[in-house]
Amino acid sequence: MISQRTRLDRFLSITTGVNRRSVRGILAQGRVSVDGVVARDIQQVVHQFSVIIFDDKVLQQNQSLYFMMNKPPGVVSATKDKRHKTVLDLVKKSDGVNLHIAGRLDFNSSGLLLLTNDGAWSRHLSSPEQGIKKYYRVALENKMTEEYVQAFRDGIYFEYEGITTQSAELTIIDDRIAEISVTEGRYHQIKRMFGRYQNKVLSLHRYRIGDLELDSALEAGQYRALSNKEVATIGGH
Repeated sequence: MISQRTRLDRFLSITTGVNRRSVRGILAQGRVSVDGVVARDIQQVVHQFSVIIFDDKVLQQNQSLYFMMNKPPGVVSATKDKRHKTVLDLVKKSDGVNLHIAGRLDFNSSGLLLLTNDGAWSRHLSSPEQGIKKYYRVALENKMTEEYVQAFRDGIYFEYEGITTQSAELTIIDDRIAEISVTEGRYHQIKRMFGRYQNKVLSLHRYRIGDLELDSALEAGQYRALSNKEVATIGGH
């Protein structure tokens, strides 16, 4: 599998061993097709999900995979970990080929987690420039005041990095329960934002990303494939 976009002549040279000078003649003879169309341009760009056939032999036919999971607390958002169970340990081996995480959750956090083998889709999703909001429900040790709301909207200064967070929307549900939406994903960001008030986060649950909500039918640790509509809605496809 190629992980990035590349020229067709380079792909053919790598996968077949044919030198790149000879590829031009092979293409001129109409012996290669990309996604069902005969390819003749050596500069044609292909990607990891392009279906590429050479002399009736399939060189590449990868399926794009997209899943949502209801991540439980106490599971690491990683592909491998020597000490703890990872989210990929919760995925069947037949589903877990080349998956990675699109937008991590902290070890003790729970909720909507997305898994995919499509790097372009996950980069789009995680890019702050896209402004895709992530929504969380948080339980706190101490009571909140309305002061929090304005401070989160203005941005919280993180002295260690020397940055101020982007504007976040905080809605107080009751004294110790709130909902918050952010467009960034900085290290322990929400916990550190509440840390400004020495208010410990007891639980953090992500229930929505953009227009995609966590499926209420999913128990903690369960996952399901995204529909084509869900993939397009959240990932810009």
